[in-house]
Amino acid sequence: MTELLETVVCSAKPGTEARLERILSSRVEFRIRQDDCVHSWYAKSSDDEFLFIFQTIFKDRNAMKSISEMSLEILDPKDGGIQSCLIGPPLVGIFDVGKELVDKF
Repeated sequence: MTELLETVVCSAKPGTEARLERILSSRVEFRIRQDDCVHSWYAKSSDDEFLFIFQTIFKDRNAMKSISEMSLEILDPKDGGIQSCLIGPPLVGIFDVGKELVDKF
């Protein structure tokens, strides 16, 4: 079985990096609580204070769609959403991940 890895690379507007980090942290916690989320995390670049990566492994495409929609509906109205902190559009990629890699989590 192949899971999906969603990768989002984004840059914060100057002055919003702490807010973006809190928003990403809340998204990670929300996603981890969902049954069809294998794992989720974010990290801040070690050499660029504005650059972040946010990744989630989902059981399948339907899980990714469902969890992402729930996040938008539930969290965005409360905190304004990730887009409000970004300097431009994020780079988003969806990748097939084999079970052998996922089992390491």
